[in-house]
Amino acid sequence: MNARSKSRSAARLAAVQALYQLEMEGTPVHVLLHEFHAHRLGATIEDVTYAPAEEPFFDDVVSGVDKRRDEIDALIVARLSSGWSLDRLDKPMRQILRAGTYELLARADIATATIISEYVDVAHAFYDKRESGFVNGLLDAVAKDARGS
Repeated sequence: MNARSKSRSAARLAAVQALYQLEMEGTPVHVLLHEFHAHRLGATIEDVTYAPAEEPFFDDVVSGVDKRRDEIDALIVARLSSGWSLDRLDKPMRQILRAGTYELLARADIATATIISEYVDVAHAFYDKRESGFVNGLLDAVAKDARGS
């Protein structure tokens, strides 16, 4: 994996964490972005060193999800099983799916397979194999709607 790929992977994981914080605390996006730039991206926290993240990419994902949340949520809900709602998913899962869906909608410069694979990897940071498979299947279905692929 080259430096840019590592930096984008770190940005995706950080974006999911920032979106989680946004949902939990309601921190204004500009404040949240500043906090992550100043204190988290590439920082060492409690003996864990976080990889440097591509800040403009991180900013795009977090801001994009915030601005397009209704559109993103509608695409996700359309692909959930009957009887399921977004509220039934736990908060980290919602953020993973939102970030991945945003990229599928807005980042035509990134291949569908790359986006799905990256968010499956992010899911591994939070969940076991079953949930990672759910992320794979749902984002693949969303890609068909968002990209026709």
